[in-house]
Amino acid sequence: MKRRLAKQYAGVSAGTIAISILLAGVATRGDAQVTVIQPIPPNATIEIHADVTAGPEIPRTIFGTFLEPIGNSTYNGLWAELLQNPSFEAGLWSAQHEASMLRETPELRRASQLALPLPWLPLDARQGNRYEIRYGDAANSWQSLRIFNVPGKATGVWQKVFLPIQRTREFTGSFYARHVSGDAAIKVGLHLPDQTEMLASQRVKVVAAQWTKYFFHLRVPEGKVKPLDPVEFAVQLEGDEIADLDEFSLMPADAKDGLDPDVVALAKQMHTPLVRFGGNFTSSYHWTDGIGPRDKRRNMLNNSWGIPEYNTFGTDEFLEFCQQIGAQPQIALNMGSGTPQEAAAWVRYVDNHWSPHSGLLWELGNELWGDWNLAYPTHEQLAARTAQFSKAVHAVDPTARLIATGADPDHFNTWNAIQLTNPPGTFDFLSTHFVVGTDDVMLSNPNPRFVTLAAFALPVELGRRLRDAQDQIDATHGYRGKAHLAFTEWLFHGQHLGAPSFLNTGGAVITGGFLNMLMKNTATVQVSDMTGIMEFAGIWKRRGQAFATPSYYVFKLYANADIADPVKVDTDAGWYRVSRGVRRLPEIDRVPYLDVVAALNRTGDTLTIFCVNRSLDSDIPATVHFDGFTPAGEAAVHTLTSNALTDENDEAAPNRVQPVDSVDHIPQGHWTHTFPHASVTVISIPRK
Repeated sequence: MKRRLAKQYAGVSAGTIAISILLAGVATRGDAQVTVIQPIPPNATIEIHADVTAGPEIPRTIFGTFLEPIGNSTYNGLWAELLQNPSFEAGLWSAQHEASMLRETPELRRASQLALPLPWLPLDARQGNRYEIRYGDAANSWQSLRIFNVPGKATGVWQKVFLPIQRTREFTGSFYARHVSGDAAIKVGLHLPDQTEMLASQRVKVVAAQWTKYFFHLRVPEGKVKPLDPVEFAVQLEGDEIADLDEFSLMPADAKDGLDPDVVALAKQMHTPLVRFGGNFTSSYHWTDGIGPRDKRRNMLNNSWGIPEYNTFGTDEFLEFCQQIGAQPQIALNMGSGTPQEAAAWVRYVDNHWSPHSGLLWELGNELWGDWNLAYPTHEQLAARTAQFSKAVHAVDPTARLIATGADPDHFNTWNAIQLTNPPGTFDFLSTHFVVGTDDVMLSNPNPRFVTLAAFALPVELGRRLRDAQDQIDATHGYRGKAHLAFTEWLFHGQHLGAPSFLNTGGAVITGGFLNMLMKNTATVQVSDMTGIMEFAGIWKRRGQAFATPSYYVFKLYANADIADPVKVDTDAGWYRVSRGVRRLPEIDRVPYLDVVAALNRTGDTLTIFCVNRSLDSDIPATVHFDGFTPAGEAAVHTLTSNALTDENDEAAPNRVQPVDSVDHIPQGHWTHTFPHASVTVISIPRK
């Protein structure tokens, strides 16, 4: 994922902007325009030729997803651990993130003066200096915390947590401690903000003079904590005690192998066949840091995103997540600071811990053309480095399928040509990414309507560029039929002018258009990973509540559809043209208002229709005609739309935007269905 997305990522939100300008021949000002090529007719038609194949079988692998330790995707997200910096380490956040934390919680400045690492706070700052960082003899990583209790008072530390109280009131935990002198007890517990009385607590006897692991269990009384409300996790000493503390953990008791069960349930419902473990962090990630006993894994800075990498979510945990949701792992190898030998060892480890034990997808680096990736190769180094890693991986697993780093669809020629100087068999796919700001248009001072229609058109032009990239591969000696494209990251973001973005309904409409584009290009793209399964266009967790974006629900509709063979579709529902639109692809011709794909399942007894209505104003009644297929009475209809394209789901209203299910009765011959404006509709029809 590109570094430039980092600023967009922080605090993405959108206000409600009404889009009410009627679509005429020109929908914007000046020479930047959305031009109607053919207006939407009063009686649109969809001709489905179920006996005419429209391309190769639709591979399930185009419905892959993407997981990267960024934001709260793994830690504070998929990983159920409730505490931050449980090992009292320094340097886990970049200066930018530290500044943000200090703005949000000014009390951390005083905590820092008292030698407490972020984001821990003193139980009573008025007690002054009672804390000492101890170096080089820690239970975990490099630092531990020594606390000197004030006799007759409670001295300790705390941090804010959000409990998934809507799901469980039981919490389990552990910590390492070393008794130094005085009394020998440590009290851990939960209490409401500004209240000293504990909701739940446990007194743990700490007597060992060497590092020892202790366990605790907390049960919150019913009705004492409301969902989304903060709670404080506190640790306090007693009497005149002095003790060393390290490596705390606080987990919901229902976490399965450390994973959040709400997130896992939502992920499983997506029915994704692949989860890509990759991104910018790949170029500085050493997989051996993330194996072995979790409480002995080192805490460090995530070099790419300036956030903690606790390494408690590593290879085994990723494979467990894939196992729980029924997906195959797709792992990006470190071609930045890593070596071919390190990559080969990772392949061997995964093959030994996954069944079947070979033939997985492996990606040779991530966005190596970007200088935000550590130790990126120059053009002169690229082909040789790709060949070295390919040879090392194939020596361990000759059946491994390899994705070499390719360039984005709008500027692929030079970079991909270098990769194609390698002999056929070096890789099976060239990757491509498209992470784009939908509000970054060529026009100065654009209106919301123009921004939206230009964004909706992007998948149409992307399909054309992908075919150009495949043509370059096929024109290279020996490569025809030997390599294809893998769209391993795709994301649409925007913050201004009500732009379609991964969080809102407008982004969901683009998602439908993008998936339609993939199904039309099965001869070119056989692997694709939506950004991401966690955060961005997928699942989010805030204040202990998991929820999903509108794009998640569109993806889920597509990925769960029983489809195999695309069939020919002719649509007469109008077209438009974009000029000076989104900067990456500003000129897009022949954009259909009603974008339709149809496919049969393997047995041919079910036909599924995928329809995206790009019109911002017009509900489109369309008469559907069938050739080579006789419908059997009733169709299951799933439609996603909302009152405003800026509508979002969040932790307070997790179900604001979801598909609406209905049933259509289909008479013999043909039937008419009205597709709401700015919507995605999936219709499943049994054969008579």
